[in-house]
Amino acid sequence: MAAGRQLLLRRRGAAAAARWRRGYSSAGAAEYLHRSIVPTMHYQKSLPRLPVPKLEDTITRYLNAQKPLLNDDQFRKTEELAHRFEKGIGRELHEQLVAQDNRNKHTSYITGPWFDMYLRAREPVVLNFNAFMSFNPDPKSEYNDQLIRATNMTVSAIRFMKTFRAGYLEPEVFHLNPEKSDTEIFKKIIRFVPSSLSWFGAYMVNAYPLDMSQYFRLFNSTRLPKLNRDELYTDEKAKHLLVLRNGNFYIFDVIDRDGNMLKPSEIQAHLKYILSDNSPAPAFPLGYLSSENRDTWASLRKNLLDNGNEEALKKVDSAVFCLSLDDFAVKDFVHLSHTMLHGDGANRWYDKSFNLIITKDGTAGVNFEHSWGDGVAVLRFQNEVFKDSTKTPAISPQSQPASVDSSRAVQKLDFKLNDALKAGITKAKQKFDASVEALSLNLIQFREGGKDLLKQKKVSPDAVAQLAFQMAFLRQYNQTVATYESCSTAAFKHGRTETIRPASIHTKRCSEAFVRELSKHSTEELQKLIVECSKYHGRLTKEAAMGQGFDRHLFGLRYLALSKGIALPDFYQDQAYARLNHNIISTSTLVSPAVQLGGFGPVVSDGFGVGYQVHEDWIGCNVSAYPTRNGKEFLQCIYKSLEDIFNVLKGKKIGS
Repeated sequence: MAAGRQLLLRRRGAAAAARWRRGYSSAGAAEYLHRSIVPTMHYQKSLPRLPVPKLEDTITRYLNAQKPLLNDDQFRKTEELAHRFEKGIGRELHEQLVAQDNRNKHTSYITGPWFDMYLRAREPVVLNFNAFMSFNPDPKSEYNDQLIRATNMTVSAIRFMKTFRAGYLEPEVFHLNPEKSDTEIFKKIIRFVPSSLSWFGAYMVNAYPLDMSQYFRLFNSTRLPKLNRDELYTDEKAKHLLVLRNGNFYIFDVIDRDGNMLKPSEIQAHLKYILSDNSPAPAFPLGYLSSENRDTWASLRKNLLDNGNEEALKKVDSAVFCLSLDDFAVKDFVHLSHTMLHGDGANRWYDKSFNLIITKDGTAGVNFEHSWGDGVAVLRFQNEVFKDSTKTPAISPQSQPASVDSSRAVQKLDFKLNDALKAGITKAKQKFDASVEALSLNLIQFREGGKDLLKQKKVSPDAVAQLAFQMAFLRQYNQTVATYESCSTAAFKHGRTETIRPASIHTKRCSEAFVRELSKHSTEELQKLIVECSKYHGRLTKEAAMGQGFDRHLFGLRYLALSKGIALPDFYQDQAYARLNHNIISTSTLVSPAVQLGGFGPVVSDGFGVGYQVHEDWIGCNVSAYPTRNGKEFLQCIYKSLEDIFNVLKGKKIGS
C-alpha cells in the first residue's frame, strides 16, 4: 500500500514538474509556450551598435548602384555631384551624424528617422505599407475548422505574449554553428554571463543574438492617426481581445484579474457565440476609416471622439490584438493573397500592430502594420504560434465549449455616428474599393529546382531569384530599373532594415546575354556570368546585413539636413537620386515552415511588389501591380528566366 502511495506521489510530482516546464496554471491550460533558461532580453544590453558607414564607402556603393541605371553622360553628372557632396556639405553632415550617434549610445542612428518616415507618411497604410504572411494549413485537416483554428491560434498567441512578458521566450539568435551554440550546455553557461557581456559569449561560438526591442509592440498596440504625424500607442494593462466579424466589433477578456489566461474552452465558447451571431453587417462599417489617408482619418477620428465614442475606440486601440473572422472560404492562392493583403475593408482594423485573419475554411494569415516593426518579430510570432497551435493544440475537434454565458462576457461595440462620420465612411469605402479594384495579384510556382540544386552548383539561391527578376524585366520592358531588396539589420541594437541593390552591372551584363545575345555565348560563358552575379550579390547581402549598405546612411544624412533647416544639398536634388529611390521592383523574401506565402503592394504606382520564397526544390513568387504594369506577364518572364538559368546551370543548351 505504502509503495503504491509512493508511486502515486512520484507520478504527481513528475506531473507537477512537467506542468512547471510547460508553464501550466492551476486552471490546467498551458500559460506559456516554454520556459527558456536564458532570459528573453539577456543579450539586449550588449548587442553591438549599428555602424555609421564611412562616407567614402557610401558614395562608392551609391555610384555602383547607379551605374546600371544611367547612360555615360548621366553617370558622369551624378558622379560629379556625389564627389562634390562627399567633400563638402556631405562631410559636414556625416560628422554631425557621427557625433549625434555617439551621444545616443542606447539606440541606432536610423531608429528615430525611420520611425519618423513611417509615421509622417500620409498615404493609407493598407496596400502602401501593411504586408501579409499567410500560415500553412494545420497538417491535421480536421483542425482547419474556423472555430477550432481561431481558438487554438488565439490561445497560442496569448501564450506567446505571456511567455515574452515573463522573460521565458527563448532569445532570438542566429546560429551559424548550431551544434555548438544551440545546445542546453551553452545555454546553461551563457545565462550566468552578465547581460553587459553576454553577446560576446554568443559571438565566441558563432551565434548572433538579434535585437528584440520591437517585440513588445506586437500586443495591445495600435497606430493612432494624427495630423502630420501618427503616434504609436501601447497599453499592456488591457486584457481583452478584439474580434471583427461581418464588419461588427466584439470584445471579451482573455486574461483574468490574476493575469491568467482564460480557459481555452471559454475562449472557444465566446468565439462560437460571435460566429453564430446573426446581427446584420453595419450600414457604415467603421473598419474602412483605418484605410483612409492619414490626415483625413485623423480628422474623422477626432470627430468620433467628440461624438461620444472615446470608450469604444479605447477598447479597439488597447486590445491584445485583432482577430478577423471572415465568412467565406478561400478559393485559390490569388484569392488568399487578396484576402490577407486587404480583404473587404470592413472586417479589418489596419492600424492594429497585426490582424490575425481566419477564413471560413480555417485558412489563416497575419496582416501587419509596418511602422512599429519589421518582418523578424512578426515571423518569430508566426513560427511560435504555428508550432504551438499544431503540435500542442489547446482544443481538439472533440472539445466542447465551456458552458458559460457568452452573452454577458462578450460585448459588441456600438459606435455613435453623425452625418459627417457616415459621409466619411462612405467616401473611405469608395476610395478603398477603387484602390483594390486597380490592384492585381498573381503568382507562380517554379517546380524545376530550388535551393538544393543551386547550392550544389555553388551559387546563391537568393542571387538567382534576383537575377531572374532583372532578366524578366529586361525581357518585358527592355530596361534595367531601380530595384529594392529588404535586408534585416536586427543583429544590431535597434537595427531595422538596410537595402540590398540587386540591379548591378553584373546582373545587367548577364541579363543582356540571356535576353538579347543568347547565340553569342556558350553555356560555359553563361554559367560564368551567373557565378559572377552570385558572388557580387553575396557581397552586397553581407554588407547590408553588417550595416554597410548606403541607403540608410544617405537617408540619415538627408534627414539631418532637413531637421537642421539646411537647404537640401544638390546631391539629393539629382534626378538620378530620385530615380534610384523610385523602386520599380520592390522585393522581400522569407522561408519558414509556418508560412505559406507572403506579399505586399507595389511601393510606387508603376512598380511591382515581389514576395518570393526559395524552397529546397521549388521557388514561389507572388507579384502585385497596378494597371500601368502587367504582373501576369512579368511572372511569365520570371518563369522563363528561372528555366533558362537552371538549364544553363545543369549544362543544357537553351534556345531563345
